[in-house]
Amino acid sequence: MASAPAKRVEIRFDVPVASDRWALSDDEPRMPENPLQVAICDLLKLILSAWCARRGADALVSGNVAVRWDASHPKAGVDPDVYLVEPAPPLGLRDKSLRTWVEGHRAPRVAIEVVSDATADDDYHEKPLKYAASGTRELWVFDPLLRGPRGGAPIRLQVWRRGGRGGFRRVYAGDGPARSEELGAWLVVTDDGLRLRLAEREDGGGLWLTGEESERAAKEAAMAEIERLRAELAKRG
Repeated sequence: MASAPAKRVEIRFDVPVASDRWALSDDEPRMPENPLQVAICDLLKLILSAWCARRGADALVSGNVAVRWDASHPKAGVDPDVYLVEPAPPLGLRDKSLRTWVEGHRAPRVAIEVVSDATADDDYHEKPLKYAASGTRELWVFDPLLRGPRGGAPIRLQVWRRGGRGGFRRVYAGDGPARSEELGAWLVVTDDGLRLRLAEREDGGGLWLTGEESERAAKEAAMAEIERLRAELAKRG
């Protein structure tokens, strides 16, 4: 006899504003990233930066800066692999941290964590709690090599989102695609699971391009048009 499908139960609980486990230093070097993680993050930064440029947005895309949210516990923080904050903080990249109690500082619209062997448990369990406390609007957790947490099942892509009442919950867990309501796009996994990109459509159509990719596409389109005109003139010839 086939077993009945498992029922899903949503569990809600309060997250502390700060914890001793969440202490960060602006001066201590961040944990070294592996080459795959660097490549994934660099691509996402380029894609998000190009998107902001197309919109003419006052925004900042970067990574590995401390996001802090409680003036009474100023050492508590979280350092996203990639983040998009809008508007940009007054000093831009010169700010060592985003302190949301300081005028002009905001929590990220989007934060991204790319799972590695060294960070898997934290990315799966602790990081969502920190982002919930920080005021971040949306969190993407991408596990390209399916490392997973200790004793738990790996998930390629998770999306966490803040609701209208301020709650922060996981709205997607799977292999993608997944909707980013914050950016109005689809998160699509490409390159045999090793890259995360954004697209206009769920099927991956209308990929968001980096600035370099956009320039290359424009040149290719121009060359194609030239060849079309040449062929048309040859026919009239």
